[in-house]
Amino acid sequence: MKNPHMALGKKIRQLREELGMSQAQLSSQGGLSQGYLSQLENDEVQNPSAAVIFRLAQALNVDPRVLMDAAGYDRGANGSESEFAVTVDPELLRFLARFPREQQTYLLRLLRSLDQQHARSGESLTHGVAAKS
Repeated sequence: MKNPHMALGKKIRQLREELGMSQAQLSSQGGLSQGYLSQLENDEVQNPSAAVIFRLAQALNVDPRVLMDAAGYDRGANGSESEFAVTVDPELLRFLARFPREQQTYLLRLLRSLDQQHARSGESLTHGVAAKS
């Protein structure tokens, strides 16, 4: 039988390297120690918690299902695709992840300002986007 945790370690390393992140950067953004991340990537952790996997998925800007599947977690009785629904385009997240944190904060403030302007005019920016999809 295939070891699902081996797939998880390789997947984490692959995604981290695709984003050009160091272990120190990912561990900091994922809220875990660099040593623990190293253990995960080297398949030394047998049962990482779902909370750890979700934090790593967020830091790696991927749908949590990618890591949950690699870790061998079941999708639940109905196997629903919406159980771990992500509402942000992964390509947008990858694009934004390339910016330094300071620039990300600036872009977020800019988008919030635009949303407030639209809300004052009677149409929320986020509702306008949702209506188009």
